[in-house]
Order: sequence, then structure tokens, then C-alpha cells
Amino acid sequence: MSESTLQFDAATQKELAEFVESELAKRKYQESVQKFTGMCWDNLSRSEESCLANCVDRFMDASLYIVSQVESKRNQA
Repeated sequence: MSESTLQFDAATQKELAEFVESELAKRKYQESVQKFTGMCWDNLSRSEESCLANCVDRFMDASLYIVSQVESKRNQA
């Protein structure tokens, strides 16, 4: 069956249109986040970069600790 002969019922067409709209909105959001992130990172001083990097490191440490604790408790069950 070629693409030109595909036919969808009204419900499927509506669902597909909603999906495409949702994906386009997600893409636009991601583009905005990337744009603003770039603007912010480009304007940080060295001390701000260091502080932010340290904060990210602590966040990652905490996240890994939480994951390891959850896995440990799950393995005990």
C-alpha cells in the first residue's frame, strides 16, 4: 500500500493531528530552553560557573545516592 492510498477514519485523523501538535509544541519548548540556556551560560562569570558546577555536582551526588538507596531497598524485599 503506498502512502497516497492510506486512509484514516476521523478519530484516527484527530488523534494524529493532536499528536503532531503536541510534538511541535515540545520542539518549540526545547528550542526555547536551549536558546535561554545558551544566553545564561554565555554570561556567567568564572565564580558563577564554579558555583553552578558545584551545585550540579551535588545534585548528581544526591540523585545517585537516592537511586542506590531505592535499589538497595528493592533488593531487600
